[in-house]
Amino acid sequence: MEPTIYHNPRCAKSRETLRLIEQAGRSPRIIEYLKDAPSTEELDQICQMLGVEPVELIRAKEKRLGEIGVSVKDKRSREEWLAILSENPILIERPIVVFGERAVLGRPPENVKAIL
Repeated sequence: MEPTIYHNPRCAKSRETLRLIEQAGRSPRIIEYLKDAPSTEELDQICQMLGVEPVELIRAKEKRLGEIGVSVKDKRSREEWLAILSENPILIERPIVVFGERAVLGRPPENVKAIL
């Protein structure tokens, strides 16, 4: 079994996290989530593995939030936040690495070492 990385190749932290995975001798499955957005079900599972609510995965300074008229302070249901993330993957904090039943956010990239 190999890890999966939800990756944005334009992000330095994402590239660094991928490099750490590869340096550990792993060949991760790479999902470029901006091209292949995770479903609400996938996001829900990832949130459960990370132990966070969907709103906690949002890049609060991302300009897309304002473009769609959303604030992280909004009172919305879990399902609504999952839908917003799935429909606007640019809002998802990156990178996320999933390995088995565990997941980590690669900020900082060294976090990934805990599950490899």
